[in-house]
Amino acid sequence: MHPQFDPVALSLGPIQVHWYGLSYLLAFVLFMWTARLRLRQGAMAGQGWTTRDVEDLMFFGILGVILGGRLGYALFYKPELYLAQPLEILKVWQGGMSFHGGLLGVLAAMALFARLRRRSFLQVTDLIAPCVPLGLASGRLGNFINGELWGRVADASLPWAMVFPQSGVMLPRHPSQLYQLLLEGVLLFVCLWLYARHRRGLGQVSGLFLVGYGVLRFVAEFFREPDAFLGLLALNMSMGQWLCVPMVAAGLVLWWRGARD
Repeated sequence: MHPQFDPVALSLGPIQVHWYGLSYLLAFVLFMWTARLRLRQGAMAGQGWTTRDVEDLMFFGILGVILGGRLGYALFYKPELYLAQPLEILKVWQGGMSFHGGLLGVLAAMALFARLRRRSFLQVTDLIAPCVPLGLASGRLGNFINGELWGRVADASLPWAMVFPQSGVMLPRHPSQLYQLLLEGVLLFVCLWLYARHRRGLGQVSGLFLVGYGVLRFVAEFFREPDAFLGLLALNMSMGQWLCVPMVAAGLVLWWRGARD
């Protein structure tokens, strides 16, 4: 049985601090920590990055994640609801963030940062790409605590199968939030961190991030319950899987171009 955590971690009078919000705070802290470590890697030598750059990047990134993630969820998954009730978009604490929307928001924020600092856009994304997955893992932990984005029905003999009462059906399911935490978070972080330790062609680290996330998310979607209001789309693929297809394609192009330089 899912533990049914209280979504409110702390109440301070009229102010309520939600676990979901704390998971985002942890994501930003992990980004700062890993980005500072990244500056010490030999592959970053001679590029002129400073700790102040990392702090500014996080500020831009926070705006991109929150605005892009929320707007992406509204546009990709529930456009009718949010067009009818646009103020609902502001209720971030209720959950409902799209990774793909957040990615687009971050890319837009990084493009603005690159322009202001007169740097190559791919230089910026190559810097931050290995620092993102642990933040994604934190977000998936927030999903698990909220008891949302549960998995598909699983065989009851699966030792870690879990009942999510929020689903409305008391059947054992895959805890797909934890699968995504391990795949898109921990595993992707390890792969990118090891790969980025050595000097790579411009855009190759960013390309590997897009390919790695896209493939791992595509796999995880086979265990995640499709959104009830969308179901499975063409070729029995979920919205998340379809959004991963152009992501993987773009990543392969970036990696290939970087390998030629």
